Amino acid sequence: MEQWTGETFYQYLKSGKKGAFYLYTPLCGTCQVTGKMLEVVTKLLPDLPIGKADINYLPEFAETFFIESVPCLVLFNEHQVKEKIYAFQDVPYLYEKLKKL
Repeated sequence: MEQWTGETFYQYLKSGKKGAFYLYTPLCGTCQVTGKMLEVVTKLLPDLPIGKADINYLPEFAETFFIESVPCLVLFNEHQVKEKIYAFQDVPYLYEKLKKL
């Protein structure tokens, strides 16, 4: 996964492409586990843009998109946010969610 800025996310969103934006904090243990699961998924779906960012550096983004907690995976397609995932069950669950975008 690439590190994205808020601007990178907005560029993808405006393009109408599908993808995902993973928001985390470095000291969150659940975020670390989720990040590892998403690394596996990015290898299974290499053409799907998936970015990540430390939410501490994007407070305005968190407010604009009503991010309730981390980890959070923001799924987007067709110029809009389609879903926010807060509960990461396992790799197959994430794979299926992202494949259906």
